[in-house]
Amino acid sequence: MSKQTLIQGTLLLILAGLITRILGFINRIVVARVMGQEGVGLYMMAVPTMLLAITLTRMGLPVAISKLVAEADAKGDRKKIKKVLIVSLAITGILSIIFTTAMIAAAPILSHYFFTDKRTFYPLIAIAPVVPIIAVSSVLRGYFQGLQNMRPSAYSQVIEQIVRITLVALLTSFFLRYGVEFAAAGAMISVIIGELASLLYMFSMFKMKKNMKVRKGFFKQLKSGHDTLKELLGIALPTTGSQLIGSVSYFFEPIVVAQSLAIAGVSAIAATRQYGELAGYVIPLLFLPTFITFSLSVSLVPAISEANANKKYGLIEHRLNQALRLSMLSGGIAAVVMYVYAVPIMDLMYDSPASASYLKVMTPLFFFLYFQGPLQAVLQAMNLARAAMMNSLIGSVVKLAAIFALATRPEFGIMGVALAIVLGIVVVTLLHFASVAKTISYSIKAKDFIFGLMSILITGFGSHFIYTYVFPQFSKVPGICFCLLLTGILYLTTLFFFRLIKRDDLKQLPIIKRWV
Repeated sequence: MSKQTLIQGTLLLILAGLITRILGFINRIVVARVMGQEGVGLYMMAVPTMLLAITLTRMGLPVAISKLVAEADAKGDRKKIKKVLIVSLAITGILSIIFTTAMIAAAPILSHYFFTDKRTFYPLIAIAPVVPIIAVSSVLRGYFQGLQNMRPSAYSQVIEQIVRITLVALLTSFFLRYGVEFAAAGAMISVIIGELASLLYMFSMFKMKKNMKVRKGFFKQLKSGHDTLKELLGIALPTTGSQLIGSVSYFFEPIVVAQSLAIAGVSAIAATRQYGELAGYVIPLLFLPTFITFSLSVSLVPAISEANANKKYGLIEHRLNQALRLSMLSGGIAAVVMYVYAVPIMDLMYDSPASASYLKVMTPLFFFLYFQGPLQAVLQAMNLARAAMMNSLIGSVVKLAAIFALATRPEFGIMGVALAIVLGIVVVTLLHFASVAKTISYSIKAKDFIFGLMSILITGFGSHFIYTYVFPQFSKVPGICFCLLLTGILYLTTLFFFRLIKRDDLKQLPIIKRWV
């Protein structure tokens, strides 16, 4: 089995994350062009229900599987690895049957009474079969990660996106003749086939690399797997708390939005279209830089855990400052680009320049999200998962309450939803920061953050000048590409001028480190 070091594994995940995000945006553009705002709205209303069912089915098991497989592999205990796989497959198999059935049974009720748009029934039914597929994929993904082999996980993500993009235009176009709700269902079917292709790839890698036969003695191993079950649940249940809160909050979000807009006098069709713009176009764009902060968080957990075990609190503070600085720098350029170039980006990607108003309103406060991942990683590494979970719960309650308070007012409408979402993000991030500061007496390295904000502001004003005077000289696509290039050069220049990109950071990069 091919292993990678921590740095190699992290870089592989970053690269796979970048590729899948780019492919994911291509997929969203295709869907938006074919189905329009209304179809995307129906699609996005069904997605939270699917994610909640998946979260309940996986129940945090991938992390638990990874940990137990890694420990067993270190001891050369192949029987323990086999038992972990068998028990995990049994758990996810039973749960996937329960929650897939529940999702299908609840679809008529959700579509008729909660979403206010009965057409959501079709995408809800269409996406239900994906739950068991993703559940089994999660078990295999945890297995490979436990063996420190990130390639199957990374490659499977790319395969899933390629298959989905290949089929989405064909299926949505074919079903569109029967109505936009059937086109949304077609998009869901492309998700299922993509996830199935990903599962088949990982299963083939498992068959090629394994030294065990899972089917041999399956039920015998399952009957004697009581201790393994306790170990799995002991790790899985605490770690799934924040994920479950996020999924439940996301599940209720479109329901609260639909009901609030109905109170404000917005028709069901208009509400679906507006939610499609916000949740299908704008928010995924704002989440783009998070694949970097996610990879930082994955690397941060073992580093902080080690320092905490040795009571090296100064080292914890240093590593957290380093992670927050890199998060700020990666999120800063994204914030500048999305704020200044909001109109041409939304026009070019989705043929929806009007959606730029949401992007401009949300971008400044959405910047807080890019710090949330590293802060949460520190809390988890210091055995403060409960604090992170409570912070997430408070943020979710604030968000849903703010949606209802603002979106029910006609003068706000869907813009109230946008404001409520960023308010929830700010609350969670500040609570995470307070929890960390209380635990380790953390203090911000003010110089880096002041210079970082100065770099962002300088780049922002510079890119506004570029957009005003340079962009009009070109046609749409060459113009936006050239302006983004100039903005990137300006940002890098300010970072080097203020010495925010440090020698130690460059030494972590495999190719560049030769020249540092």
